[in-house]
Amino acid sequence: MTERIALQLGRRDLLVVAGIPGAGKTTLLSRAATGAMPVLDSDQVRSRLRERLPAALPYRFYRPLVHLWHRARVVGFALADDGPLVVHEPSTRASTRGLLALLGVLSRRPVRLLWLDVTPEEARAGQVARGRVIRRHSFARHCRRAEKVRRELRAGWVPAGWHGAQMVTREVTGALRFVTEEEPGRDRSGDVRLVPVERPSAPAVRAG
Repeated sequence: MTERIALQLGRRDLLVVAGIPGAGKTTLLSRAATGAMPVLDSDQVRSRLRERLPAALPYRFYRPLVHLWHRARVVGFALADDGPLVVHEPSTRASTRGLLALLGVLSRRPVRLLWLDVTPEEARAGQVARGRVIRRHSFARHCRRAEKVRRELRAGWVPAGWHGAQMVTREVTGALRFVTEEEPGRDRSGDVRLVPVERPSAPAVRAG
């Protein structure tokens, strides 16, 4: 039986769900987020634009607008909202992680990383399944940067300016949920292991 795992967030935590494109970040967010906790996913923006744009228009032509709008929403929510915030952002680039750290300072939020660890083959299959395959050379760059992040996370690294980091495998995502400090770690259906998003004490959280 797979152990259920609750990732406990502080009152103003900014949790960044990260990983290479196709890793399963959107799927994780749809399963793990509970209650009224705001969850910002670029797929939400893409769906809104898809409803308004011609159906024949390929996604690559409005992808930059999706990214810009998504990041504007992240900044707006981080500055204006009072509770914890969960966002989707690959974060393979050091510059992106630096900007998120700066946002944490400006919004007075501890920024924490949840890295979804998958192989490039698994991620490519995820892109095919969702019907949005990124260009080969762009994906290769993501993978090269992600491998460095993965090695450093396994060594206990936390990005500069961030307050915590944790790496999870895809097997865990079905058992994972996000809870606030006010939510209990145990419910009627059984035990839930509480995992704070801090410096990783093990290479990755895996299904039990």
